[in-house]
Amino acid sequence: QVQLVESGGGLVQAGGSLRLSCAASGNIFRINDMGWYRQAPGKQRELVAAITSGGSTNYADSVKGRFTISRDNAKNTVYLQMSSLKPEDTGVYYCNVETYSFTRMVLFAWGQGTQVTVSL
Repeated sequence: QVQLVESGGGLVQAGGSLRLSCAASGNIFRINDMGWYRQAPGKQRELVAAITSGGSTNYADSVKGRFTISRDNAKNTVYLQMSSLKPEDTGVYYCNVETYSFTRMVLFAWGQGTQVTVSL
């Protein structure tokens, strides 16, 4: 079992910033890719940003230049720094982690979701 605990969501005005955190714990031998997804009302969950174990990143076109994903391997934590927030960024943000368990099984885990609301 792998557990992810998210924090950092909230209400912010357009142009503001938030930093989301996602800490992983449990049956983890190593963490591979980590990512952030979001889901807005009436829309499918979409990938916002991802980071590999080697530090390579990719972003959705809509957030490039505004969001930065990073990780702290010592803390098993992934972050999403969001700046210049827009109302279109509103949604529930979920972190996702791909891990290897101590028995060499690939495990995927989702965070509980944290609400981000950007107002005008």
